[in-house]
Amino acid sequence: MRKWISFPKQVGTASKQAHADFPEQAIYEREVGRSGFFGPATHFHHRHAPTGWSEWTGDLRPRNFDFNQLTQVATESPWQVPLLLHNAQCKFRIWHCSQKMSFLVRNADGDELLFIHEGRGELFCDYGHITLEKGDYFSIPRSTSWRLEPLEPMQIVMIEATNSSYQLPEKGLVGNHAIFDPACLDTPDIDEQFKAQYSEDSWQVQVKRHEQISVITYPFNPLDAIGWHGDLAPVRINWRDIRPLMSHRYHLPPSAHTTFVADGFVVCTFVPRPIESDPGALKVPFYHNNDDYDEVLFYHEGDFFSRDNIDKGMVTFHPAGFTHGPHPKAFQAGLEYRKKFTDEVAVMLDTRNALQMGDVCASVENPDYVYSWKAKDEQKAT
Repeated sequence: MRKWISFPKQVGTASKQAHADFPEQAIYEREVGRSGFFGPATHFHHRHAPTGWSEWTGDLRPRNFDFNQLTQVATESPWQVPLLLHNAQCKFRIWHCSQKMSFLVRNADGDELLFIHEGRGELFCDYGHITLEKGDYFSIPRSTSWRLEPLEPMQIVMIEATNSSYQLPEKGLVGNHAIFDPACLDTPDIDEQFKAQYSEDSWQVQVKRHEQISVITYPFNPLDAIGWHGDLAPVRINWRDIRPLMSHRYHLPPSAHTTFVADGFVVCTFVPRPIESDPGALKVPFYHNNDDYDEVLFYHEGDFFSRDNIDKGMVTFHPAGFTHGPHPKAFQAGLEYRKKFTDEVAVMLDTRNALQMGDVCASVENPDYVYSWKAKDEQKAT
């Protein structure tokens, strides 16, 4: 069994507690950690902001995409939209669906997680019928057949757990009912709306396997179940059902906001919460090197406290290998206690293996994002 070479050590002037009570001569803390905040870590105290670079060359850099500008995502089938970010364990797509699907789709590569960014609609699948609303997550087990009937135009974030499955995180000391009670999870129902779509008409199923599409034709609608029992099923939960872990004296790491886990990555949800009130506690996300994971943030709605000039529907991508953290404006607001409550909602994807960018990402990238940590006067100078 692998064991980290780790033991507690203190050199120079440092606080006793991470994210709190910094030395007077250093207001900047940087966490260098392994295994996504679960492994060994060291906290440095710096005289200057760890994101205070003046120039950056090379392909490794923080990136910002305005996925609102994508033009190839309003497709008939979700399998027609381009890959945006991907590796062997997961695939990140955005799909705009405004028309009733006259066919079924099935992902034979892995579980699919839908996050409803905009709109609402009726979803029919092997397990029955469910109405999806803005802010819903809907986890679909591998090889489940499904289709959508939008009630209004829908914008959907799709995260595939390739050759894997979605599970709930271990909740440890806080117990099974923390963050959200499993009783909040909804499943599709064999209701009257589902029964009304039984038919003897010809139906097709578009099956995705190894990113190739096969089409299976039936002389009837294969969504014809009259009932089911078992412990494998699609589940739905809305971000409003999530009650975040909080501490008034300590800024919790992103891992405390984990919603789903799969092989090689996690999906976290940041929802509105009070900001730490203890005078010595850090009140903004801490500067950190999460050197084992790539980090993707999809901004759903609200006022995004730690980022400047970010609107809903945008995505930031911070590959492993450099320090990232709050923009200067957010950091200063935390120091001056100007913010008492966050009102942002964001979906975070953290992947153990490096993500590749799809070809279309370059067309909607802000190339100046890497310099957005500069103070406003420095940005004007460049």
